[in-house]
Amino acid sequence: MKAFKTIGLLGLAITIVLNLVALLFFKRASAEYFSEKWWAEWFTSYIVWGTFVLIGFASHGKSDPGASRPSGLWLMLLLLLAALVPSVCLLWFMNQAVRNERLAVRQKLSDAYRANLSLIQGQVDASWRQAAAALDAEADRLIPPALFAKQVRDGLADAVICFGTNGKITYPAPSPALVPEAPNAGWTESARLESSDPVASAAAFARLTAQTTNPDEAARALLAQARCLVKAGETNEAVTVLTGPLEQERYRRTTDALGRLLLPNAELMALQLLRGSAPERAQDTRERLKHCVLDYEDSSLPAAQRRFLMRELQELYPDAALALMLAAEDLAARWLEAGPARTGDSAFRPTALPEVWQFTSSRGRVVVLHKTEALRNRLRAGVSSQLLPPDVTLTFLPPGKESERPLWWQMAGPELPGWLVAFSPQGTGAVDTLAEQRIASYLWIGVLVFATVIVLAALALRLVRRQVAVTQLRNDLVANVTHELKTPLASMRLLVDTLLNSQPLHEQTAREYLQLIAQENLRLSRLIDNFLTFSRMERNKYAFGFTEVPAADIVEGAVAAVRERFNVPGCHFKTEANGDLPPVLADADAMVTAVVNLLDNAYKYSGDEKQITLRAGAANGSVLFSVEDNGIGLSRRDTRRIFKRFFQVDQRLSRRGSGCGLGLSIVKFIVTAHHGSVTVESQPGRGSTFTISLPRAAARPELEQKPGGGSAGGRASQ
Repeated sequence: MKAFKTIGLLGLAITIVLNLVALLFFKRASAEYFSEKWWAEWFTSYIVWGTFVLIGFASHGKSDPGASRPSGLWLMLLLLLAALVPSVCLLWFMNQAVRNERLAVRQKLSDAYRANLSLIQGQVDASWRQAAAALDAEADRLIPPALFAKQVRDGLADAVICFGTNGKITYPAPSPALVPEAPNAGWTESARLESSDPVASAAAFARLTAQTTNPDEAARALLAQARCLVKAGETNEAVTVLTGPLEQERYRRTTDALGRLLLPNAELMALQLLRGSAPERAQDTRERLKHCVLDYEDSSLPAAQRRFLMRELQELYPDAALALMLAAEDLAARWLEAGPARTGDSAFRPTALPEVWQFTSSRGRVVVLHKTEALRNRLRAGVSSQLLPPDVTLTFLPPGKESERPLWWQMAGPELPGWLVAFSPQGTGAVDTLAEQRIASYLWIGVLVFATVIVLAALALRLVRRQVAVTQLRNDLVANVTHELKTPLASMRLLVDTLLNSQPLHEQTAREYLQLIAQENLRLSRLIDNFLTFSRMERNKYAFGFTEVPAADIVEGAVAAVRERFNVPGCHFKTEANGDLPPVLADADAMVTAVVNLLDNAYKYSGDEKQITLRAGAANGSVLFSVEDNGIGLSRRDTRRIFKRFFQVDQRLSRRGSGCGLGLSIVKFIVTAHHGSVTVESQPGRGSTFTISLPRAAARPELEQKPGGGSAGGRASQ
């Protein structure tokens, strides 16, 4: 009892220490979320609880000095409670530590990312201040159309509005007002004929071209002549006029009354005519017109005419370069139409157009327009990759998008009032990635500690149970030995006293008494042999001497041992053995003892009319020894426990027939040591059949012995 109490105390102490270590470890993970006072109170209560459990465990069983032994069940329950309660606390703290670790990682990442966002904010402010100064420098160096084209083509803006030093718009400048001209009788007459007689009108316009010395009037007359020829159905003649005389150098800078260049309009008309009739002839004209509208170094082409020509040319021949500049021209025109042009300060301001922002240069000479999505892309592209942490995406959110802001954000700065600069996690997010790495270490440590606690508790419980079982076994053995030895000794003493007190002593009576004394002595010898065998089994000191033994010798030895006892009225004992039984590799005395124990059980648990049969045969490479009786039989449940030590089906029958429940356990021990098996077939009230199966000697040519025993051929130690 003292031994298993010591084991229990040791296991309990180790469990408490391991739990304290684990709790201290998880205290670090939860230090930011639990106060020191809370932790101090928790550890104090835990240590006090553990101390009381240890004291209660150590003093268990001392409260009742008269008790024969303390309850092993209560001790095991106490040990189980002492292991489970701190383990449950440990699991709770593991869960809290995991949750708190995610919060701690999130906070640490937030602090680190805010530092990055501050650096990004500073870089964005500096870059746009430089951009504002650079715009003014470009305005001083380039003509307005060239500045417009450079900003758009370089992807620095979606459109540009240029102002002069006087504050007036220089590009895209609004269309000039119509300049009134003196009436011309010839022009009036030619125009009158255009609707009624286009051929005559074309001839009249041709005469005007020849008569006038003004290049502008001549070019206008040629363009009108081509228009009249188209109405008359003379397309080829019209194309000849448009691509012939009008291509002369003197007409290259000619304009109409609104200041629009006439040559680009003529080339557009020629393209429209040639596209359907002679597309192969339109290539040169198309290239000349495309070059004209995309040449922003030439400021003679008004912005409105340029935009018109781009749109018409894009419809005829789609082109990416044309599409880019046309979108910029349209955006600038819509900005001018939306209201009075206001430059403002050098910061991003919303415009009257939806999703369009304006940014003004330092001196107000240039206003650049940005669409929201394009601006966000330009802002992201302008940030150095060294400032971007891994596993996050940089984003800029305009005003009104606050609901979409991610976890980490900051105001974008004075150059972007109302804008937010933010980091969005990619995939599962940097928080989960970092938190899972740290949580994994905590979980592994917690699992190992918890597993260690459970294993130690299980080992302690197993040792306690084993010690309790050994104690119970020892008590049962003492009780059985006391009873079983007392009965034959008392009988022999009574018989001896009767002989001593009988006068005169009759020889027949003395012989009968001596026979009874011999039987009781034999019974006492068997009991002592069983006890010695059991003792050697428990100490692992039983040694077998394996030799090749004829199976018939084992049968004959067992029959000889029980012949005299079974030769009584009411006992019918017979033997059935094949004559050609193969030999077995066995300890002959041990196997005889096993068979005799089976026969002795059959005798004890049979009624007044005993039918006992010992059979021996061979089957499937094994030698079988069977003992069949007509006794009380066994239930299915009892057949599973019958070979346990000290197990007795009916204590009353045991007391009447002697025995202490060791016989069948000794049989199983001996047969197992011979690499055999023992089975039972029984039904209550119908008797039982016990069968020992041993491998044939041919199947086991080597000599074997039980580990820890003596050498082959040796005897059992006494």
